[in-house]
Amino acid sequence: MLNVENKVIVITGASSGIGKATAKLLAQNGAKVVLGARRIDKLEKLVKEIHASGGTAEFKAIDVTDREDVKAFVEFAKDIFRRVDVIFNNAGVMPLSPMNALKVEEWDNMINVNIRGVLNGIAAGLPIMEAQGGGQFINTASIGAHVVVPTGTVYCATKYAVWAISEGLRQESQNIRVITISPGVVETELGSDITDGSAKGALQEFRKISLSPDAIARAVLYAVSQPDDVDVNEIIVRPTASAF
Repeated sequence: MLNVENKVIVITGASSGIGKATAKLLAQNGAKVVLGARRIDKLEKLVKEIHASGGTAEFKAIDVTDREDVKAFVEFAKDIFRRVDVIFNNAGVMPLSPMNALKVEEWDNMINVNIRGVLNGIAAGLPIMEAQGGGQFINTASIGAHVVVPTGTVYCATKYAVWAISEGLRQESQNIRVITISPGVVETELGSDITDGSAKGALQEFRKISLSPDAIARAVLYAVSQPDDVDVNEIIVRPTASAF
């Protein structure tokens, strides 16, 4: 039996891509999923799909860059289901560009979503998990947490930070499991906010070998389903054909 059934699993960035695929797969395996994102219409549709398939799901609009908003989201899950077993800090943005383009507002947005979003999720969930005697954080990094590429300097820096935050939290935690998921190229909306033409073209070329979001969802399921005394700390999932 998978160690998933009846777990309360909170997911940010759940309206599309990896978050959506993971929500559906975990719900299929008996988890109670609580889904957050900015696009509430997409969340509502996804929750209806999960309900129609016999799963358990709730949703709430969330801005991961707002600490109080994230706290309210996690408390929302706890109020409904009385505990929070897993927080999947998955929300992220990737407006790639060369450094000399000086897209400083885009840099700030990546820092706010990719780093502060993860920290906000940890700040909201850590006291709950410590009080209940256990839990699990899953943080979405990237292959960009392991290799830096042109136009990805700031994005990669934020994902290196996610890796470091996850590893530090793991070392400090006795009863809380911590995993970093590092996807290679995946066919998602990530990068749809790229405004630099050269970076957009490079990503389109790279995406010719993309994985499905389902590949990452299966990795998350694997990590969640391990016995509570087994902490899978990192999974890197690349397309077989990828050099990066």
